[in-house]
Amino acid sequence: MMTSNEIRQRFLDFFAKRRHAILPSAPLIPQADGADRNITLFNVAGMQPLMPYLLGEDHPQGKLLASSQKCLRTVDIDEVGDNTHATFFEMLGNWSLGDYYKKEAIQLSYKFLTNTEEGLDLDANRLYVTVFAGNDRVERDEEAADIWRGIFNTAGLDPEKRIFYLPSKSNWWTAGPNSPAGPSTEMFYDLTGELTKGLTHDEFMQADNEQKVVEIWNNVFMAYRQEGGEVVAELPNKNVDTGSGLERLTAVVQEKRSIFETDLFMPIISTLLKFTHLSREAINEKEFMNDIRIISDHLKSVSFLISEGINPNSTGRGYVLRNLIRRAMTSYSYIANNLEEINRAFGQCVDSIIKIYSFDEGSEVYSLDGDIIKSVLAKEINSFLPTLRDSNAKIAKDLKEMKKTPSQVRSVTRGVASIIDNPVISTQEIFYLHTTKGHPVRSLISYIKRNSYMFFDEEGFSQKMQEHKKLSQSASAGMFKGGLANTNEKTVQLHTAHHLLLAALQQVLGLEVKQRGSNITEERLRIDFVFDRKMTDEEKAQVENIVNEKIQAKIPVLRKEMKREEAEVLGAEMEFGQKYPDIVSVYVIGDEGNYFSKEFCGGPHVENTGELGHFKIQKEEASSSGIRRIKAILV
Repeated sequence: MMTSNEIRQRFLDFFAKRRHAILPSAPLIPQADGADRNITLFNVAGMQPLMPYLLGEDHPQGKLLASSQKCLRTVDIDEVGDNTHATFFEMLGNWSLGDYYKKEAIQLSYKFLTNTEEGLDLDANRLYVTVFAGNDRVERDEEAADIWRGIFNTAGLDPEKRIFYLPSKSNWWTAGPNSPAGPSTEMFYDLTGELTKGLTHDEFMQADNEQKVVEIWNNVFMAYRQEGGEVVAELPNKNVDTGSGLERLTAVVQEKRSIFETDLFMPIISTLLKFTHLSREAINEKEFMNDIRIISDHLKSVSFLISEGINPNSTGRGYVLRNLIRRAMTSYSYIANNLEEINRAFGQCVDSIIKIYSFDEGSEVYSLDGDIIKSVLAKEINSFLPTLRDSNAKIAKDLKEMKKTPSQVRSVTRGVASIIDNPVISTQEIFYLHTTKGHPVRSLISYIKRNSYMFFDEEGFSQKMQEHKKLSQSASAGMFKGGLANTNEKTVQLHTAHHLLLAALQQVLGLEVKQRGSNITEERLRIDFVFDRKMTDEEKAQVENIVNEKIQAKIPVLRKEMKREEAEVLGAEMEFGQKYPDIVSVYVIGDEGNYFSKEFCGGPHVENTGELGHFKIQKEEASSSGIRRIKAILV
């Protein structure tokens, strides 16, 4: 069986033999050119470091390039745990900067995937492709489709059952509203081995939704420049940008249904299982699988981030790192035999990660310093561990205090039904603990599953949560206009701090203080409020202290849906001039019946004030007659 290291090397060798200069991976942290003020936190795609050259600059190593690029992407972090998503991944890529175009690119892709001697020896009978269906600005890509028809006809396969036209959402690639762009053709592979005779369009779409076929290659034909999301001009060169995720490709070559079953993850998972109550088979059981996968994925990302000099903190890249560590810790607490062994468990997982990216002869694919990784990791683990223990203890206490009604429960274990006389935690009780006490749903369910004397209707609870989400969406529809520049982690933190600030201002200056405007970016928050004089230094210090006290108290931030009239009776703060629906969303911070902050709001917030860091007022000034303005940050 071909290893992931062999697949990576075979890819690079294949394109080196075809005149491509092999580039080393750029760092995870993008390198600013001094003019780029919208630089992303991390490289999220293989082409990102090559953006200037795709736009027309000459690359010093020529027109044909290839690399395996380290990437980190957290936009899909909640999907980690399924078969295909990871936060850290490698993107195999080859580029033509004004040299070959569609025909050569497609032929090279097909040859590498299916050739026995130089490629991956994949079965052409399991291969499917999509091409761009066209839109009002760019015509349907019949050129790419014709090239594929020739390839499939030569292979003795029916092109009509292999080639599918898909719209812009699927087969138009861009790195953002202002970037190079173009139609793409994507290659999909049948993971089941049962779809070799071809599919109709509808059958293909269903197989894709069920992850029976997965995308393993994408050729982008970059011929256009976008501005504001609209095609405005053709590029000086017609370029090819190829991307193929090593993790997915490895799953296909090693005949696995999931990236987590490959040699890129199994050494981490095997190490992790030694510290849990789970068997090796348990990683395929739904209630444990996600946690095992989340830990292995997040620790890999953590190892690479720390190796690039990032430390956990409350802003930017450091916040992402801290969040990944804490998410991994929380998942570990659901499956661990002993939470006190977490440092040793995670340390051994780091050793496994380092071995994954090493060759047998001792050389490294990537340089990872185990001692530094473990040192930084241990410091953050020890910092967060008391909070994690307290959270789990509160869940246990609140669950045990709930009214547990002994009842005969029908239990099914490995297909055998039995009647068990055990206490039941009702769906409503679990829902109450989530929405009112602020306990995460996964934590609640995990605790119940670890304590076999408790039972609850998981299916009924899932249905109630779906109803809750729909109500939440209805409550916030058209209501949150916001003042938020975006919804990334730092902006969401500052938005929550904005709630604390308004409540603190009212406590210090009086209830006549009302918000009259806000603007929140990932750098700072700004609030305009009714007040008729300049604040004193003592008042500003008092407001800062109150906000920081609430942050240090680690108070849950809870969302409640209620009738508008009930929210008004509660005294929830309302946005001036805003019209609200009959059912509204209210965010509360503080003890039940004695909330410190309560506001009509449909925007994103953190789950606990302890996530916010340290609050500091930067400036207080006049905005207009009778209106003051505060700018503040979190550090």
